Amino acid sequence: MSMIKKIEISWLGKPADQDYAAAFSYLNLLYDKAAASALVKKLRSVAMAQFKAKDIFRASRLPLLGLNNFHVSKDQQKIKSKEKLSPILLLRDSQNGKVIIADGYHRMCAVYFYDEDAVIPCQIV
Repeated sequence: MSMIKKIEISWLGKPADQDYAAAFSYLNLLYDKAAASALVKKLRSVAMAQFKAKDIFRASRLPLLGLNNFHVSKDQQKIKSKEKLSPILLLRDSQNGKVIIADGYHRMCAVYFYDEDAVIPCQIV
């Protein structure tokens, strides 16, 4: 029986500025502009955290995007070429008992396909 070697996934030390802009764009669909801005400001200021891909996936209650998704496939190529991925941005939605992936859904799905136990760096508020 052959063993599948797990690929080490490389991460940037913190999310890129464009990730916060993407998070704002998404959160502004769910919240008014002032609330979305305040949430992104909080995200920028919190320390980095880490959670397993499978736990983020379960807590988000989102469907796992398939490998045929262009962005998931693109992120998988980055993983294969050892390009550093940007950490993801999360929001605890206690009222609905879930986690909102404000930015990084495709990255989380790409990582999950390689290793559901992989630890994903993130910022969460």
